[in-house]
Amino acid sequence: MKLLSYLFGYKKKKIEDFKSRGAIIIDVRTPKEFAQGTIKNSTNIPLQHLNSKIDELRKLNKPVITCCASGIRSGSASLILRSNGIEVLNGGSWQSLCKKL
Repeated sequence: MKLLSYLFGYKKKKIEDFKSRGAIIIDVRTPKEFAQGTIKNSTNIPLQHLNSKIDELRKLNKPVITCCASGIRSGSASLILRSNGIEVLNGGSWQSLCKKL
């Protein structure tokens, strides 16, 4: 139990750090999924369109928190962004992330 508590506490601290530095929340679900509920002020960039937005995101020079329905697509998005030099944190599911914000 201590390990889980440590891991979840660590992620919450990471999220707070990112937020304090003006992080952008990117929801990589489809527009239809995004329309059914979202985190306030998040930006919808579907995973399949993420590569075309890399330059725009890099120019913002802000950390990014990704989210989706379950955490799988946001994990993929995090890998893409990190491999392009963007500081990123996989926030997991948008509903779970919303509770941590």
